[in-house]
Amino acid sequence: MLTVGEVAREAGASGSAIRFYERQGLIAASRTSGNQRRFGPDAACRVRVARVAQRIGLSVGEIRDLLAALPPEPDLADWQRLHDGLTAEAERRIAELHAALDDIRSGRRLCDL
Repeated sequence: MLTVGEVAREAGASGSAIRFYERQGLIAASRTSGNQRRFGPDAACRVRVARVAQRIGLSVGEIRDLLAALPPEPDLADWQRLHDGLTAEAERRIAELHAALDDIRSGRRLCDL
């Protein structure tokens, strides 16, 4: 079991980010008798997924749903499906942004001012 600091180091995140992700239900922790958080071995991976998902524009709720779809102990195939889904979503969002940029650059007036 990993501490907040260990997960933070492995994930490249701050301790406060780890606690935030736990409060939001993106990662789960058990508690020691001294009330310290302990995380499972895949917590850092889940945090890295959450961070990249945020960067492509997913909301915390969408990320929660994405991670909740994983089994309690994901295997390589589970992580690959998640990777493929995130890649497809990022590509879809990029295409939408390119289309919007094309509209802006087309010379069409966006507003009649």
